[in-house]
Amino acid sequence: MHEEPPAYGGGSSKPSPILLYLRKVEAAHKEENDTEHTHRPALKTLLESLDPRIIATNEPKRIECGAPDLVITRKKDSLRIGNVEAKDIGVSLNEAKKSEQLQRYLPALSNLLLTDYLEFRWFVDGAERERFCLAEIKRGQFVFDAAKFSHAEKVLKEFLSRDPIRIEGAEELARRLAR
Repeated sequence: MHEEPPAYGGGSSKPSPILLYLRKVEAAHKEENDTEHTHRPALKTLLESLDPRIIATNEPKRIECGAPDLVITRKKDSLRIGNVEAKDIGVSLNEAKKSEQLQRYLPALSNLLLTDYLEFRWFVDGAERERFCLAEIKRGQFVFDAAKFSHAEKVLKEFLSRDPIRIEGAEELARRLAR
């Protein structure tokens, strides 16, 4: 069982966005009929709550390398900041990283978040930059350490604050298309 974390945000009684997210995911997972798609609205809400300047779009249009599950864009100019690829809870992210799908995504997507909704791996220019785990499942219960939430939030905010992908010149365009 998990211990209720303290209030978040420097004296505020408002709960952590991470805690709210985990509560939603845990409630849906307890029904035992959830899929990868079930938790996307909770993830979208979490990401948008961490940075009000972005929009997370579920099931965006297909792009050259495939169809990542979420695209993150800036509200002010609709420029793409990054992508999220989600797997079912409990799917090995080590195995997912080896998949043909991720082998296409990693070189093509400069800012990618891979998750099974509990574990997260952030890739920048194809290289893993950070990873963290929000919770583990033991005897059907989510077990987490609320002290790790601030690190997770910091990493997610860094992912969301990356500069948009800019293509400056024909050479850059050709290189990106080749990848």
